[in-house]
Amino acid sequence: MKKTLTAEEIEERVARGVELFKSGYNCAQAVVGAFADLYEVPQDLALRMSASFGGGMGRMRLTCGAASGMFMLAGLENGCSTTESPEKRAENYALVQELAAMFKEENGSLTCAELLGLRSGKAEVPVPSERTKEYYKARPCAMMVESACRIFAEKVLKR
Repeated sequence: MKKTLTAEEIEERVARGVELFKSGYNCAQAVVGAFADLYEVPQDLALRMSASFGGGMGRMRLTCGAASGMFMLAGLENGCSTTESPEKRAENYALVQELAAMFKEENGSLTCAELLGLRSGKAEVPVPSERTKEYYKARPCAMMVESACRIFAEKVLKR
């Protein structure tokens, strides 16, 4: 069943994602958490299944967690099990590629290290950064969450 949202409902979901991020969840959790209820996924489960994707996948600074969250949502929207046809899997991969291209065009990269302006792109210590006012000012992550939420909603869920 395809979900549809009005422009106002989309903005509410975008704001929910940013609020989740600003309340301490990582970028992937914020994006997935903003939409999980539409797919009847319990919030706790949504937050746990997306937890590993923050910091560019476990703070390895690879694919942006906000983008990864958007891709997880694409799977909820039109993903398939391994028993379904290759055509259905191809449809899902095409959606992921389209969402990725839109995110990259809007933000300049899909890579966490590049979005944060880090040179090495190497994995960091696994301990998350303390969430302070300075943290939020120095990081573009809230903007990445906003972008991923809006791209997903407008591409997939807009009426």
